[in-house]
Amino acid sequence: MSTHARTPVRRRRRPMVGGQLPPSPAATVVKAVVFSVACALVILPFVGIISTSMAPPEQVSRAGGLVLFPERLDFSAYDAILSGGIVTRALGVSVIVTVCGTLLSLTVSSLLAYTLTRRALPFRRALTMLVVISLFFSPGLLPTYLAVQSYGLLNSLASLIVPTALSAFNVIVLRAFFGSLPDDILDAAEIDGASEIRILTSIVVPLSKAALAVIGLFYAVGYWNAFFSALLYLNDSTMWPLQLVLRTYVVDDNAITGYDLAAEAIPAQPSLQMAILVVSVVPILLVYPWLQKHFAKGALTGAIKG
Repeated sequence: MSTHARTPVRRRRRPMVGGQLPPSPAATVVKAVVFSVACALVILPFVGIISTSMAPPEQVSRAGGLVLFPERLDFSAYDAILSGGIVTRALGVSVIVTVCGTLLSLTVSSLLAYTLTRRALPFRRALTMLVVISLFFSPGLLPTYLAVQSYGLLNSLASLIVPTALSAFNVIVLRAFFGSLPDDILDAAEIDGASEIRILTSIVVPLSKAALAVIGLFYAVGYWNAFFSALLYLNDSTMWPLQLVLRTYVVDDNAITGYDLAAEAIPAQPSLQMAILVVSVVPILLVYPWLQKHFAKGALTGAIKG
């Protein structure tokens, strides 16, 4: 029997990361698997849509309508839908409605939000409460339709813009941002004789680019994705926006014929439907990178101050 006592082995503690122990290897593997599956579930449908829209018609027919890896790139579906038919017209209508609607909404929202921040405005609190109350009480479908009809906006592009030109939520966010600006700057401009419009356009708007960019993005996405207003107020299919075309030919699965397109050759229906999907998503996605630098600051400021 040994006379020397065995020295207990002391386990070495793992280093702390941010005040917490690092995850075990098993937990890291589980997280990697879960995130990989989640990413695959999100990315694969987009890959299938883009691949099908660019796959040759014979491969789409063999695959039954969905292709993940095209044998070769075929852009005949894009040539067909952008050849001057209903999809091309709808794309132009969507661009016009989105640009004009966003500019109008930003203008009226900025004017109302700035007005509600001025202390000299009579009944400022009551007017602010009216804006807040409109968040919880919608006028309803029938009164809105009758209002649009009474103003003679039916079957016009104005019916897609005017009824949704002002959002109470966006006005409240802008009011909170405008109210956080230093009063000394606005008071100095007022003492120098600047009018309210001059103060708004020369001082408030340049200092609120982040908030205006975020609110503008909210309005632009809303106008781009809106289809119910067109379904309700438009009888002429030549004024349909892209989202209503998408609903008619992709969601309702109506066949796209040569009468709808100006192309001589009509590709397979799944390729046309997937090409319409891509065209309806890509333009609004291209806007995000331009506004990304303003998005975090503007959204967080509106969330905290609102």
